[in-house]
Parts: sequence; C-alpha cells; structure tokens
Amino acid sequence: MKWTITDDCAGRPQSLKLSSLVLAPLLLTATLHCGDGTMSPLPHGGGTGPEEVGATPLAAACTPGSSGNPFVSGWYADPDMKIYNGVYWVYPTYSAPYDAQTHLDAFSSPDLITWTKHSKVLDKANVSWATRAIWAPSPIFRNNTYYLYFGANDIQSDGQLGGIGVAKSNNPAGPYVDAIGRPLISKFINGAQPIDQNIFIDDDGQAYLYYGGWGHCNIVKVNSDMISLDNASFKEITPSGYVEGALMFKRNGKYYLMWSEGGWTGPDYRVSYAVASSPLGPFPKAGTILSQNAAIGTGSGHNTVVNVPGTDDWYIFYHRRPLGETDGNHRVLSYDRMYFNSDGTIKPVEMTSQDNFCDGNALGWTSYGATWTVSNGRYVNQQQPDAKALLNTNYSALSLEADVTPGASGDAGLIFRVSSPGAGLDAYKGYYAGVAAGSDRVVLGRANGGAWTELASAAATIDANVTYHLAVVANGDRISVYLNRSTVPTLTATDATYASGAVGVRAHDSAAAFDNVSASKPPGAIFYADGGYGGLGISLNAGNYTLAQLNAAGIPNDWMSSLRVPAGWTVQVYQNNDFAGTMWKFTADTPLLPAEANDQMSSVKISAQ
Repeated sequence: MKWTITDDCAGRPQSLKLSSLVLAPLLLTATLHCGDGTMSPLPHGGGTGPEEVGATPLAAACTPGSSGNPFVSGWYADPDMKIYNGVYWVYPTYSAPYDAQTHLDAFSSPDLITWTKHSKVLDKANVSWATRAIWAPSPIFRNNTYYLYFGANDIQSDGQLGGIGVAKSNNPAGPYVDAIGRPLISKFINGAQPIDQNIFIDDDGQAYLYYGGWGHCNIVKVNSDMISLDNASFKEITPSGYVEGALMFKRNGKYYLMWSEGGWTGPDYRVSYAVASSPLGPFPKAGTILSQNAAIGTGSGHNTVVNVPGTDDWYIFYHRRPLGETDGNHRVLSYDRMYFNSDGTIKPVEMTSQDNFCDGNALGWTSYGATWTVSNGRYVNQQQPDAKALLNTNYSALSLEADVTPGASGDAGLIFRVSSPGAGLDAYKGYYAGVAAGSDRVVLGRANGGAWTELASAAATIDANVTYHLAVVANGDRISVYLNRSTVPTLTATDATYASGAVGVRAHDSAAAFDNVSASKPPGAIFYADGGYGGLGISLNAGNYTLAQLNAAGIPNDWMSSLRVPAGWTVQVYQNNDFAGTMWKFTADTPLLPAEANDQMSSVKISAQ
C-alpha cells in the first residue's frame, strides 16, 4: 500500500512518528513532529491512500475550525487575539451584566484546536478607577512587556470617570495591572464614546489605537512607550454604517478596517469592512462579510482575525448568540475560516456547524437518553434504548453527514429537522437515517413523539464496529440518503411532515460512535414558505425556472415569503409564469418579502457570480 504524507508543518523541519498500527481494516495513525516543537496530527491513514468502500473511511485531519463552535465554554464576547511565542492567545469580554463585568479571562492554544483557560488575567482590583463594564480587551507585546488595552465603566458623558485604559504584565496570562493609574482616553472626542479599542503596530513601528462607540470611529497614534498618546493625532475615520468594534489588520500591504453594525442584541448585528492604502484611511465600505445565520446563531459580530504564521490561512474570531437565547449577555466565542479573493476583497464568511471532536470535548451538543462522551476523537454513547445528541441548530434545506460506527445490535445514524426531543424511545419529532449491523440495512424514517413511521429502507452489508459514511440531503419534501459517498442515493423519500429543526446523532439500542459531523445548507438560493426563513425551505441552483419547473422542484405557485441569496448571486422573482408580470430583484438574504411580492412567485431567474 502506498501512502502520501501531506506536509502540515508549513515548511518547518519535520519527522514522522507512527503512533499506532491497527489491522482489519488497516489504519495508520501518524503525527508530524515539526522542528519548532509543534505537532501536526495527520488524518487516520497517515495521508491519502486507498479507501475500501464499506470499510472504515479515513477520518478527517484535526485542523483549526473543524472541532465545532463554541470553541470554549462560558459566556464571552468581543474577542481580540495575538500570537505570543507560537501560542495563540484570545482575550474576550466576560459577558455578564455590566456590574458583574469586573474581570477579564483569556484562553491560549498551541494549535487553534485545544484551549486552556486563564482566569482573571485582569481584575478591577488592579485598576483603581475601574468599577464595572470592563470589556473588549486588545493585547500587544512591545518593550519586553505585554500590554492589554480595555474599556471600563461605560461612561455616558465627559463628567463620568472611565473610558479606555491600559494595563501591563510580564506574562501573557497576567496578572495585568494598571499602567498609568487613570484612563488613557477619558473623554468623548469627535463624538466617539471611548470604548472598543484595538491596538495595531504598523511595519514602520508606529502604533495606532482604533476605537469608538456611538457610531463614531477614531484613530490616534500611540507613543513608543505604549502608555501615552500623540494627542495632536486624533482623527475621525468613521466608515459608512459603523457602530462599534473597530479592528485593524494588514495583508499584502493593504490596511483592512473591520467594524460591527446594527444593535448588539438585535437580529441585524454584523461585521463589515473597508480597505485602504494607509492606516489613516480613507475607509470606504467594501461590504459585509459576517451576518447572523438563522440556522446556527444570531448576533454575530465584534470580531478579530488571525493569520497562521507562514501561510495565507486566515480565521475570523467573533461572538454569537445561540439559537433561542433571549439574554443579551449569553454570547459564545466562535471562529471560522476567512478567505480572500484574488483582488484582496474578502469573501463572505460561512458560519459552520460541524465537529470532529479533535479538541476532546462536545461543546455545543445537548444529549438525551444516555451518557455521551468524547473518546479517542469520537463521540460515543452508552448503549441505551434510545440515545440522542443534538446541535442547537434550525435547518430546513440541509446537507448533513457523519462517519457512523454502529454496535453489534440496534442501529445508529443521523437525526434532522428535530423538535421536542425527549429521553424515551422515539420521543422526538423529526427524521432519522441510520445503519443497522444486526439487520444489515439502511433505514429512513419519521418519529412523532413515540410513533415511528418507516419511509424507506434497503438491504446493505453493515458490520458491527466498522465505520460508514452516512449523508442526508433534505431539500423541501425530498429526502435522500447516501452511504459511503456514493453518488447515487441509497434511499429516497418524499415527506413534508417536518419543515425544519435541529440536527444531531442517534443510537437505538446500540453502543455507537460518531465522527466528522457536518451540517450545511445546500448550494444555491433557498426559498422558504414563511417569513423569517420559516416553514419548508427549498434550494435551487442557478438557472431559469418556469412554473412547471418550480412545481417539479417542490415549490407551489405563489408560495414563497422569504429567501436566502448567496453572496454575489441575483434572484429575479416574477409575478407570472414564463418570466412575465412584475419583477422583484433580490441580491441579499431577505427575511420577509415586500407585501406586494409576498406569495407572488410564479417563475424565477437565478444567476450566480
């Protein structure tokens, strides 16, 4: 057997350590040991090699961003980060009522996968003038010192004590202590509330502080001592739509200013950006790259970015609010991959809903009916009559996949469009697709609070303790199940009982294991029966669709009330068949169509970028 090792050390010296060799089927577990002391785990199989259909597929590599969000536990927001001595350090706001926001924690990671918490790196006890609302820390290292810029007290006028402070430490984990005994910026300048500071040092050594709330953004030069300002250099640089959360970074000689728009507790919180040739701007808005996702999370914003050294791999770190949370302070830390176009513009970020359990935890999962644990990089359950675990999601049209390892009895697989989960057998409403080693079959069915309806099944050789790749595509009322990456569905069914709900995994009377769980919306524009992306959702690829073609895709006449439009796409909705009558054009997600267009689609043209 021939194996090709993929270099994941970014050009660093490396050696290969074989940590285990398991037969039947053959699996090779390997780790690249890089010369700078870091380790880069390779996929099971040691790289790329033959994969026997029906046998254990090669597991995905442990790569940043693939182990699920949130990446740490607890309520946190407003992350900023730096890399110190090869270690990634994230400094967020402790998200609580303002009077309880009296300290800052930090999290460190050698690989963007596993994280260590450092409690109370800054506490109000070490800042004489700070009493509450300590937030939005921004770290930097200079002068052989670690600095942390922060806001405190949420002042509403110049007559109040507070604003932006600076603390210092000889360790990135703190403790940080007030560096000057007073706020660094304590007044409203150019209308900007002194909050949400971001420190940036340019290639020429000049340091800048970007900051501001209340819809105004300022820049000011920071002196080389990092604890005083060039007071003559204050300049307003507010871009269109700016509310708060300024961030500056540099790539390929271009300066990128990011900021948050909308209300931090509202449904319109989002991240936009501008590009300039100077750190001073001007900063004309280039677009919005991160918005809430009704299937995954809301209130996404106040971000930072990080570039993996030696690569052009970039990640955006931000906070978002789990679905169903109504407390504004219940925010969690998340991150996703960020990509650039060839012209330097940024592609819209896709929030992810996935977990390969490489981080050794199951944050974001809620279990029912059994004890679930992460063991050897897989999500496993104790054998019970019905064991379920759900991700807090709400998908209608979706693509869901996972590596499933069933036990000797019962069956195991994926659940989707789930609501009302419970601990009893089939005590949920939703769909299930699974494999059964005991009966050698693949099954698709519908549960309704204890009642089970089989929608389709097929015979297949399913062995106990062997891993199978299982995938489900649900688009409108059409459901397809795929086994071992076949391009032809193993099962198909038509059922519209459940329009949307959570995704997850399930084992019925089986001690099963799951890995590489991933949920996403299908490609294309998605049309929904109800406003707010509610009701049944049906995805359509680029093309022109007459009424007959819409009906064939499962979309009735005069049915659509909201839609999601991929970035760069255009959807032209026509009131009548054959692209006649009034036309409405949509180039972005629209949670509710204008009254005159609601339930008026009889034909549509969809064009991709």
